[in-house]
This record gives sequence, C-alpha cells and structure tokens, in this order.
Amino acid sequence: MTQFQRLAIAPSQIQADRITLTAEQQHYLQRVLRLRTGDRFIAIDGRGQWWLSAIEPEQTARILEAIAVHTELPITLTLLIAMPKNGMDDIVRQTTELGVTTIAPMTSDRTLLQPSGQKLDRWRRIAQEAAEQSERQLIPTILEPIAFREAVQQVDSGQRLIGVTRLNAPALRYCLPPSESVAIAIGS
Repeated sequence: MTQFQRLAIAPSQIQADRITLTAEQQHYLQRVLRLRTGDRFIAIDGRGQWWLSAIEPEQTARILEAIAVHTELPITLTLLIAMPKNGMDDIVRQTTELGVTTIAPMTSDRTLLQPSGQKLDRWRRIAQEAAEQSERQLIPTILEPIAFREAVQQVDSGQRLIGVTRLNAPALRYCLPPSESVAIAIGS
C-alpha cells in the first residue's frame, strides 16, 4: 500500500461513510500537506481504527475502506513521570513514539512545573501528532497531574516498577514476568 498521510479525528466526526473535518484539519490537509479534492489520506480515531479516506469539497472526506492494522504493543504501558522543569514536550513525544498507552504526570517535593490546562492541551496535541507520525493505532491518554503517592495507588497495572539509577538493583529485564500491563515511574 502506498504511504498516505495520517490525520487523527474524533469518533464523533464520522457519520456513515463521511467524515466532517474541522477547519483546522481542512487547513492542515489542503494548505500544509497540499492535498486536493480526491486525494487520499488515512483517518485514525486514536482508539485503534484506521480508514482510507478521500478529501471531498465542503470540509468533508469520504471513507473508502477500513484498514486493519496491528501496530501496538501486546501490553498496556503506563508511564508515571515526575514532571521535569524542562523537556516534558519531548518526553510526551518520544514516549508516544515508543508505545506508551497512558502518561501520568506526577508532582513531587522537587517538582517546579505546575502545568495549566493550556499546557495539558499542548501535551495532548503533541501526543496526537506523534501518534500520527509514528503510525500508532492509539493516542496515549495524558492524565491530569497528581501527587506521587496518589498516582502509585491509583494506577491499575499488573506490574508496578520504579526506575532508579543509584542503587545496586537488578536490571529491568530480570524483574519482568509476562504481564498484560506495566506501569513505570521515573523522575524525582
């Protein structure tokens, strides 16, 4: 199959075999990617569904066919991350590309960053763009920041691991029995 550009859409944008595009999506397809009426792209809903679609006039696209893809890890991977002063954008982007399912920002005694709603929206857009670019089926969920103690208690995972660098601890590969979900906490 030819390489097509991917565009994340909300499931609510689909009605029968039509996709109603937002003004921002229309601008991206036609002005940024320079696609024209009839050109094809892949629509992804961030929940695992992909569709080969064609641009139509009037801010719509037609679904041509469903595409079966299997690009996700066989486990769910939750990242609990103590928010660094700088670089959270890169962490969101790169962990999305690596296959993380959920990103749970945490606050700790040493956390300086107190993100606003705008910052969370920005991280969600970054995750969406990284998922499109890396051909992910799912867009990671980015949770509201909570305290470390609460985050560790709330995570629903088969395995809970905390990464440390200064202890004489066994390597991660020796600690992982087969599991369906893993939660990893990093940062300080």
